[in-house]
Amino acid sequence: MKKRNRLGLIGILCGVLSLMPFRHGGEAHGQADRFSGRTITGTVYFIGGRAAGRSLPFRLIINRLTTTEEINQLNAALQSGNQDEMLKLLSRIQAGRIQIGSGVGVPANAIIATQGDGRTKLIVLYQRNLRFAELRYGARSEDYPFGYAELYLGSGGNQGMLIPAARVRLRNGNTWEVEDFGTFPARLMGLQVHGGHHVETDVQ
Repeated sequence: MKKRNRLGLIGILCGVLSLMPFRHGGEAHGQADRFSGRTITGTVYFIGGRAAGRSLPFRLIINRLTTTEEINQLNAALQSGNQDEMLKLLSRIQAGRIQIGSGVGVPANAIIATQGDGRTKLIVLYQRNLRFAELRYGARSEDYPFGYAELYLGSGGNQGMLIPAARVRLRNGNTWEVEDFGTFPARLMGLQVHGGHHVETDVQ
């Protein structure tokens, strides 16, 4: 079963994402200062697929937030071509690093923050590593080259979701549709924010 998440591209720029209302939290520089140099740790729990029932450590290292200009460029790439064009551009951007398990992880190419309802929402989009078998045998999963995560920090607890293999489509000219590869999104639990000027578990 495929699950889809829709992200308003115009909404990213004005602070509205997915189906939940997010108000523009304020100054971009303030958001950057808040998260640059921070690390978020937690646990990822897989609900479906081959890893169903398995828990692994999760870590997101944030060097910086993705700029409005970069978001515009990603949007334009998706509009002018398809997700392949978006992937080419995304591969040249790096905002941090995402690690699942004990490995070194992969670059977190885009990290987007919005503020609303007493909490912060972080969107992470990255180019996942395709396994050799996927490339050699042309597996259908090769059409799902992205990884995608949503992290909610602050009021209501620190949690989120992770799609290890995703594809991105453009809908209605202004909406990203994020589709997972046949499994339920994994859960992100017990998220804690470290670093910067102090260590915190909630971002207000």
